[in-house]
Amino acid sequence: MGGAATVVCLQQLKSILGLEHFTHNADIISVMRSVFSQTHKWRWESAVLGFTFIFFLLLTRHFSKRKPKFFWVSAMAPLTSVILGSFLVYFTHAENHGVQVIGELKKGLNPASVTDLVFVAPHMSTAIKTGILVGIIALAEGIAVGRSFAMFKNYHIDGNKEMIAIGTMNILGSFTSCYLTTGPFSRSAVNYNAGCKTAVSNIVMSIAVMLTLLFLTPLFHYTPLVVLAAIIVSAMLGLIDYEAAIHLWKIDKFDFVICMSAYIGVVFGSVEIGLVIAVALSVLRILLFVARPRTFVLGNIPNSGIYRNVEQYQNANHVPGILILEIDAPIYFANSSYLRERITRWIDDEEDRIKANGETSLQYIILDMSAVGNIDTSGISMLEEVNKIADRRGLQLVMVNPGSEVMKKLNKSKFQENIGEKWIYLTVEEAVGACNFMLHTCKQNSKRDESWNKV
Repeated sequence: MGGAATVVCLQQLKSILGLEHFTHNADIISVMRSVFSQTHKWRWESAVLGFTFIFFLLLTRHFSKRKPKFFWVSAMAPLTSVILGSFLVYFTHAENHGVQVIGELKKGLNPASVTDLVFVAPHMSTAIKTGILVGIIALAEGIAVGRSFAMFKNYHIDGNKEMIAIGTMNILGSFTSCYLTTGPFSRSAVNYNAGCKTAVSNIVMSIAVMLTLLFLTPLFHYTPLVVLAAIIVSAMLGLIDYEAAIHLWKIDKFDFVICMSAYIGVVFGSVEIGLVIAVALSVLRILLFVARPRTFVLGNIPNSGIYRNVEQYQNANHVPGILILEIDAPIYFANSSYLRERITRWIDDEEDRIKANGETSLQYIILDMSAVGNIDTSGISMLEEVNKIADRRGLQLVMVNPGSEVMKKLNKSKFQENIGEKWIYLTVEEAVGACNFMLHTCKQNSKRDESWNKV
């Protein structure tokens, strides 16, 4: 939305600088090339008028924000600007000094076009292709704008209703020679900054436009285009939320990169390019999360049966002879190899730590699978390989709280039989208790064997 607002602001440079010829491209490079290739055609009168009204509109908005009871000051500012600008041009004849005006407007409403609709060849196929493409773009823009403003006003937007509304509006509009319309950034921004709350504002606006076309068009002959450009620019500036970008930087750097990539894509390319870049980076992030799931070593919180990440909770203690690992994602083909290598590395690190501290040798590996909602055949093969690695090292693999889908697939694959049903537990506390019991039993048996050997 910020990128689109920037693009709309750049397009207003044509009217603000009083240029007659301007690029039809929306990217910043084309706009800047068009602007600076015509420096000899810049009109300072138009620029002064434009920046004056921009300052006036921004000032009234700031005043209304500081004093909410004077909200009407900001709401009346655009209409006031049009009236003042028209009077200024009329009395000073500024149109003769480079200030472009609307000029003569035809009175009356659009003529009916129902009888002009054609549903036969040769143009039918072209109309269908064009209609589908334009419809998709219009719908995407309308929903994007709607969701953006929904976040500002904290309400819910239904994409299906948006689709029905935009489609119905354009079908009925085609009967009266209307342009193809959607939920545009500029008009939505003007409504938002004027304090409009509901769709009734559109009814009032349409009635005002109808009355204007029927009776008031001669009054707009002297309305300067630069004032209209100033109204759009002031509305667009309110949509460039740099504070939100700073907030993203503080919280999540990757989200900030996605945000700025979308902005740069829109400004240097188009809205479509910006959306594609943002979606592609978001999908890439999801794939990275899936392909590189997090694994944690869990430790016991003293005087409790709670087990938490030892890196997050500094007082969590390693359980002697037991390595407890938590897998924080479903196990699929995309991450099975990574998880196998990661678990093996955790085992190596734990054995090195035990040797360095002279603690009880590692005997059990507990996998907390509470967060593993699903698993595929590659994931099952990974668990079988981990079990084989544990067997070769004289370790016992223990599983905790696998989900129903996971258990169903483990049963069908006979993996449960390989590790034994007694090595699957409901909680980490139960699994640790069973492992400690086995370790204690083994120690007692070892001491008994030593006594018998001495005898």
